[in-house]
Amino acid sequence: MTVVTYGGVTIGLLVLAWHIADWWPGLKSLRSKPVQHAGALLPFLLAWSYGVLVTLGIGGLIGWAARTALWISNWLGDVALVWGVGGQAGQSAGRVEYLPLTQTGGGIVLILTAVMIVLTRKTRYGSDLKRGVWCGLCLGTSAGIAGFAAAPIAVAANWLGDSLYGVVGGVAA
Repeated sequence: MTVVTYGGVTIGLLVLAWHIADWWPGLKSLRSKPVQHAGALLPFLLAWSYGVLVTLGIGGLIGWAARTALWISNWLGDVALVWGVGGQAGQSAGRVEYLPLTQTGGGIVLILTAVMIVLTRKTRYGSDLKRGVWCGLCLGTSAGIAGFAAAPIAVAANWLGDSLYGVVGGVAA
């Protein structure tokens, strides 16, 4: 698992702030239609969960792509912190051990990857989904609240994989 730096967390928080600012409908509109406006955040939230999931020790091509995206985000954030505000580069934002994905959980990640690729190309929420994945990659391994969300997401993926593969293939979990 690639460890996130303060620069990577900064990029993740920047993407989150960008998305919320882009989504913000205004207080009056939010009060009049709260469910509709909250529903507009669902694509980002689902993609964020997927981004967190792929940082949890996934191997192969998907894991390589996730680690590369996190490494680039760490580098970009570190450069922004050093040159933008005079911070220090490469400081780890903390590492917490998470529940690893099982074989069936990895299968769920592969299925979700195919779904995410199709959804980013075929729906009007493509940019929301891309920002959500990027934000999840950056914040999923942090030691903060966002990082602690990784454990329940991994448990859910493992459970879903065990249930799905047990029902469809008759495979004992």
